[in-house]
Amino acid sequence: MTVLSGVRVVDFGHHVAGPLLALMLADQGADVVRVDRPGVAPGRHDAVLNRGKRRITLDLKRDLDTALALVARADVVVENFRPGVMDRLGLGAARLRAAHPRLVYCSLPGFAAADPRAGLPAWEGVVAAATGNCRVRAGYLPEGRDPDSPVYAALPVASNFAAFCGAFAVVAALTERHRTGRGDRIEVPLFHAMFEAVGGSGAYPVERGLLPERAIRANGSGTYRCADGRWVQFNPIGATPRFRTWFLDAAGAPEADDLTGLFLTRTAQEWEDLAHDAGVPLAMVRTAAEWRESTHARESGEVAVVDDPLLGPTAVPGPAVWSSRGPAARPHPRSLPDGDRAEILAELGADVPESTPTGDPRPPYAGLNVLDLTQILAGPTAGRVLAEFGAEVTKVNSPQRRVGAHGFVNRGKRTVLLDVKSAAGQQVLWKLIERADVLTHNFPGRTAESYGLGYHHVRARRPDIVYVSVGCYGRGGPWSERRGYETQGQAATGIMALTGGDGPPAVFGPYNVLDYGTGLLAAFAAALGLHHRAVTGEGQHVHASLTQTGLLQQAGVLTASERQRYHRAADGWFFLGVRDDRPPPVVDPEETVEACVRKLVADGHGAHAVVRLADLMTDPLPRSLGLTVAQTSEEVGEVVMPGIAITAEGNPPRLGAPVRRPGADARAVLADLGLAAEADTLAGAWAVQLDRLPSGWDHF
Repeated sequence: MTVLSGVRVVDFGHHVAGPLLALMLADQGADVVRVDRPGVAPGRHDAVLNRGKRRITLDLKRDLDTALALVARADVVVENFRPGVMDRLGLGAARLRAAHPRLVYCSLPGFAAADPRAGLPAWEGVVAAATGNCRVRAGYLPEGRDPDSPVYAALPVASNFAAFCGAFAVVAALTERHRTGRGDRIEVPLFHAMFEAVGGSGAYPVERGLLPERAIRANGSGTYRCADGRWVQFNPIGATPRFRTWFLDAAGAPEADDLTGLFLTRTAQEWEDLAHDAGVPLAMVRTAAEWRESTHARESGEVAVVDDPLLGPTAVPGPAVWSSRGPAARPHPRSLPDGDRAEILAELGADVPESTPTGDPRPPYAGLNVLDLTQILAGPTAGRVLAEFGAEVTKVNSPQRRVGAHGFVNRGKRTVLLDVKSAAGQQVLWKLIERADVLTHNFPGRTAESYGLGYHHVRARRPDIVYVSVGCYGRGGPWSERRGYETQGQAATGIMALTGGDGPPAVFGPYNVLDYGTGLLAAFAAALGLHHRAVTGEGQHVHASLTQTGLLQQAGVLTASERQRYHRAADGWFFLGVRDDRPPPVVDPEETVEACVRKLVADGHGAHAVVRLADLMTDPLPRSLGLTVAQTSEEVGEVVMPGIAITAEGNPPRLGAPVRRPGADARAVLADLGLAAEADTLAGAWAVQLDRLPSGWDHF
């Protein structure tokens, strides 16, 4: 039995966001019926985004009765039209949910109905311009390039993040429906979803202001050319200089200062192998095609080969997350449009499922306890999202260590500094585990096993635990134990090979699209585990990885053209997208950005000014939509950060209280465990840190 066995999804989506969300559900066992519009030409992206779905072609203006019959027998509807389109077609959320209260209806428009830009064509470039996702990452600007000149984002980041958010929210809603019989209406506009990608980059104490972007150069971190002309991405940041020391010792050059010259002494593959043996985060820059062909990607299941009806054997991304209860079979290839028509129509004679909603609505994870042992960005993001949907999350960090991005990624959690390696710390940890419904960690390699915290250890004491692990690379292949961060994930999966132009490969974009994307996928994995537990009573192990996120980020890779590009006006830059059936408009570079955009939008084009991050975070419109929020930190006063991207009508997510200084909740947590009287003894044994707590905002 797969996690979503018995769940029927109707996919009305188009382009990337809707189809990707539905694909993520299909990979977990849902029966997805894909509704195509007449005349669809199935290309290569179709082979990726619509595999594993059954398909029927409908003209929604003429075949409304058939569409309504499909929905009547569905659990989930997915669509990503502009606000109002589905209402005009007779398939709006209000009508469908009034007729079928058990339905989970998920919309992924470009801009929300309450946004003045709701009618604007939400090209990826439009949303990227609106959210500042069109800049070269600090430290990777090619020599001689204007730093204010925007770049076209090759990845459909907004669509992908909307799909990731939507998939999590849909499974959370299905879990709550299991308790109450009541569905929900979910909305994740692409503009909203980008605030998840912005993440900690947009968080800052008001008194200090938003810091300028800084290049990551600590301990020699960077991209280096090797003896064979290929490149590697070296990222020895961590919490101490240990990775640089390990690497130089392994290279036989412990005193080396010139890393550029050192890397020219061996091939990229030799450096990658050496770094792996030394336990150091380093990856060779590969193309996406090279990663798809790699042994690890194939053996881990992150890439699967399907027998496509048009393309033949085709490598496609595997399921977004790994599950110990997941399907054993390889993903199925796509059907062609209308290929399952007879079968789907024959099923419409079946009885319509009925349910009578019972019980009061509440956040899906109210009453559940999450023990969050993760570090840095990806893992803590999963815990933050679970907290926003009602879970009580206890965040554990190591004593005497800096806690990165704490003020944002740990919002809404209780915070403890606990040494999980010490004997005294282990006693506290196991008391926390015994009351946990979910445990999350991103220990590298076999570290969890060495701490006695492997899944089999935890399951022995808490059989129904949902155990979430997060890593750079997927499970099951030869790279499973390797260390890596955002930049290694980008290098390995081909994202860096897409960037940099004629210069060296560059880390993609200003935001950490793998870290925060993987955080959302880890939350999705936890949601799947909790849904399965609600239905069967069984726990399981689930896993999310940076490299799988990297593949999914490229599932609908876009390319720039003369019809989709940035233009300079008299006082700045703007993006313009033009439909293929329309002649390109004349742009007057002597006019202001505001004047150009106003004229182009009035003429029905997709146009938007390029917005700086600092301006985005202070813009009254995102603030009114809850996308930027202000809270009061006991440490630094008023702080600004991204808000919540997901809207759930029946069970709205909550922001959560401002997180306190790292470790500030230790006494309260120990009291809950019956250890209040032992707090000072534990502190004296260096198991728990109670005073001289580190800052949670020192790097913002």
